[in-house]
Amino acid sequence: MPDTPFGSEAFVRLAAFLAIFLSMAVFELWSPRLERPEMRGALKSRRWLTNLSIVILSSLLLRLVFPAAAVGAAVWAASNGYGLLPRIGLDGIAAGIIAFVVLDFAVWLEHLASHKIPLLWRIHRMHHADTGFDVTTALRFHPLEILLSMLWKAGIVIALGAPVLSVLIFEIVLNGTSMFNHSNIKLPERADRILRRVIVTPDMHRVHHSTDPAETDSNYGFNFAFWDRMLATYTRAPALGQEGINIGLNEYRDERPAGLWWSLVLPFRRVARRLSKN
Repeated sequence: MPDTPFGSEAFVRLAAFLAIFLSMAVFELWSPRLERPEMRGALKSRRWLTNLSIVILSSLLLRLVFPAAAVGAAVWAASNGYGLLPRIGLDGIAAGIIAFVVLDFAVWLEHLASHKIPLLWRIHRMHHADTGFDVTTALRFHPLEILLSMLWKAGIVIALGAPVLSVLIFEIVLNGTSMFNHSNIKLPERADRILRRVIVTPDMHRVHHSTDPAETDSNYGFNFAFWDRMLATYTRAPALGQEGINIGLNEYRDERPAGLWWSLVLPFRRVARRLSKN
């Protein structure tokens, strides 16, 4: 595994993940945005067990197939002199900032593609099938999607010749902002309005998890909020309001998505017709 000033890449990412996850979980208990049956009690416990199991399986598959991940790709590119940034003489902070921004746009583009390309949607819909919306929803990505996403990011990293440190920072920030904007926390309205000028907030991303297809097909950002405004995919708020929003997919509005096996095999099931009414 690539080393960093703080230890191995895997250790640094795990430590950051645990710190952010626990912080968001406590924040959700202290100031929840939504309080619904699927987000408390026995069903919440079942959802959490499933979503945490999924992220463990995804991590194991990724480490088995692609042990060095995106940071390893950056190390490999640097050792071989590959990439656009070193070729044009850019390094240091400038190269790091450019790499970070380009990688964030690449993730935005990948997310858009996962909704527009039928084969990718078959895989990605497992994420959207969750009928709750909390910090564990950020972990609910099918292992196949995690693997494809890492291959895409590694390709961008190599093409850019992205600095190793910037890639590590990007991976930690992406993971952290994903847990933040999927969390069931209630931010003051003014704070949300200011924050979403730059980063994706929970109220902004919750729109993307609406059962309304028009709202699902908006607000694709995970980190920077301005991509959706720039590319006309921004929706300010759900039509039913933040408190009234229906979350998930209309065709799976029951307890099935809380099951681990059901969730893992969902990409291999027939794609149901997406309903337009809530």
